Amino acid sequence: MKRVVTQRTADGRSVFWAAGEAEGHQFEHIPGMNLTLLWRTPAVPDLNMPLSEPVRGTSLIPEPGGTLFEMLVIPPDHVMMSPSFDPVAAAEENLRWAPGVAETFEVEDPGMHTTNSVDYGIVMSGEIWLELDEGRTEHLRAGDVIIQNGTRHAWRNRGDVPARMIFILIGARPFTAAA
Repeated sequence: MKRVVTQRTADGRSVFWAAGEAEGHQFEHIPGMNLTLLWRTPAVPDLNMPLSEPVRGTSLIPEPGGTLFEMLVIPPDHVMMSPSFDPVAAAEENLRWAPGVAETFEVEDPGMHTTNSVDYGIVMSGEIWLELDEGRTEHLRAGDVIIQNGTRHAWRNRGDVPARMIFILIGARPFTAAA
C-alpha cells in the first residue's frame, strides 16, 4: 500500500512530505495478520507544526480527540484453531505491536474487547463478522462500513481468506453506565 502525506511549507506552498510504501508488521505468531499504522494525530492537530513520522507510542488507542489511521488484515479464524497456533506467543506479540488494544482483550472470551474510541471501519476485501454482546453478529463484506461506538465486540473471520480493513479511531472519554 502506498502512503502519500502532504504538508505546507512556511510560505504556504503545498508539497509532498512523504510518498512510499506504508510499512506494517506481519505477525509471526498469528499467520496472515498484519497491522499497518498509517498516521496519528493529537487531540488538536496543529498545521503549523513540522511533521514527523507518527510514532507507535504507548497505545494504539488515541487520547480523547486524537486520531489513529490504520490498516488491519485479519486472517480466517481457522488460523487460530490450528494445532501449531501458540496463543501465549500470539498474545505477547500482540502486546508489543498493538499496545493499548491488546490489553483490552478478554481472556475468558477470546477476541472480545472494548476500547475508549469511536472507530470508523471499512471492509476493503474479504468478509468479516462483527460480534457484540450475547453472540449477536453482523456479516460484513467488501465496501461495507462500521461505526463502532466504544462497544464490546470481536472481529470473527469465518471465511477462507484474510479480511483487509481500514480503521480510523477517534479517542473518546470512557463510557459510564447510568446509575
